[in-house]
Amino acid sequence: MKKSNTAMMKAETAADCPLAMSLRGFWLLLPFCLHVFGPAVPGAQAGSVPSAAKTLVWGPGLEPDIVLPARFFYIQAVDTTGKNFTKSPGEKTFEVKIDSPVEQFTRIWIQVLDRQDGSFLVRYRMYATYTDLHVHVLLKNKHVAKSPFILRGQVYHEGCDCPQASDSVWEAHMHCPESFPQIDTDLSLFPSVDLDRNAHEIPQRFGQRQSLCHYAVIDNKVKLPDMEFFVNLGDWPLEKRKPTEKIHPIFSWCGSNNTRDIVMPTYDLTESVLETMGRVSLDMMSVQANSGPPWSEKNATAFWRGRDSRQERLDLVKLSRAHPNSIDAAFTNFFFFKHDESLYGPLVKHVSFFDFFKYKYQINIDGTVAAYRLPYLLAGDSVVLKQDSAYYEHFYNELRAWEHYIPIRADLGDLLEKIQWAREHDEEVKKIALAGQQFARSHLMGDNIFCYYYKLFKKYAKLQVTEPKVREGMELVAQPADDLFPCSCHRSRTKDEL
Repeated sequence: MKKSNTAMMKAETAADCPLAMSLRGFWLLLPFCLHVFGPAVPGAQAGSVPSAAKTLVWGPGLEPDIVLPARFFYIQAVDTTGKNFTKSPGEKTFEVKIDSPVEQFTRIWIQVLDRQDGSFLVRYRMYATYTDLHVHVLLKNKHVAKSPFILRGQVYHEGCDCPQASDSVWEAHMHCPESFPQIDTDLSLFPSVDLDRNAHEIPQRFGQRQSLCHYAVIDNKVKLPDMEFFVNLGDWPLEKRKPTEKIHPIFSWCGSNNTRDIVMPTYDLTESVLETMGRVSLDMMSVQANSGPPWSEKNATAFWRGRDSRQERLDLVKLSRAHPNSIDAAFTNFFFFKHDESLYGPLVKHVSFFDFFKYKYQINIDGTVAAYRLPYLLAGDSVVLKQDSAYYEHFYNELRAWEHYIPIRADLGDLLEKIQWAREHDEEVKKIALAGQQFARSHLMGDNIFCYYYKLFKKYAKLQVTEPKVREGMELVAQPADDLFPCSCHRSRTKDEL
């Protein structure tokens, strides 16, 4: 039996191929999912205090078998009458401690994030494997709900090579949806996948002009099926042939109305999931604790910052100068239209992404392709004015105009009109902002991203009609060693058949 985990083509190193990190994440961080939310209860009155007995605590971070880079769970503050708080009772209201009676020391980093809506997101990152973890949730030194929550048995940290026994066990813990509409749409164009033909034709067709990585997953330590696939490392989707022609399956971060690429979650969103509480500062959890002032205190101006990667962005800055009371838009970098810098400059200083949410209205406008900031904009506490676009990310077809965002024309011709409408319909716009935020919380968190990749790879693998193999020129993407805190895996090592 081969020892290969994941191999790739061309001279790039593992670090040069973004998905190498993602695939390592599958064997390191595999289990990750739970969609649970506290029950909707009328809001607590001003002056109420949280009740330790009635406050709710739930989430995947309270289950021992769900391993993820940063485990997380939720606290919903509830008063003595059983009403949910809808505003923050105070950032330091709850204290969380995690220990193990079996271990003398535990290396666990904990953050309690105040979401400013009466709920808290608690996330913690483990740096070793422990036995019988005790999670203490405290309110003025009193245990909250059923605290301490005991995670019995071995609780593996994400660097431990100890996947679930089978993919069916993993999916049971993950609660993945039965399917994703975008996956079904993308793969419907491929009745079968001939790996030998692809290995020969795709490099010939795209290799001289595009940057591609050719992956082979063989005898993976996680329960991924054996497979081969090509990943487009550039921005633009590549497969422009019609469905009636001989098309090739190319995995891309973005799709468009006139291409046939298979869309994955963007590299930016994928990395933010893998590196949460690591080397990224912007992720789907951090945004929830940094969504700006209350709605009534936000600036009623449409806001945008970015670089000059599309003509419409130049038009937006020009529109902002003509209507500064409605739009605050400026460039932080010039690259594509350097000759026009004198017309659209001067450049302004970079603004922290969290400071975007000081404004009620966030403009989402394409860059070279789709603007990959949309998940984070939706997760904040502002409403998104989204440009009509031929480009899309993996979740766009589940978004609904006027429910999750306010649509604007591709040429921005109705932007001022939409801003004025938003100002005149504040309560309705606030509901759209909240719906967009709930969409992001339920569809774009790490659990859903892992589910998407897994479902995509599993369904794609079933289309293969030739055997996946390690081909000439491929390099092994080895699993990172965990020498500092080695762990012993007590799970069985079976592998489900497709």
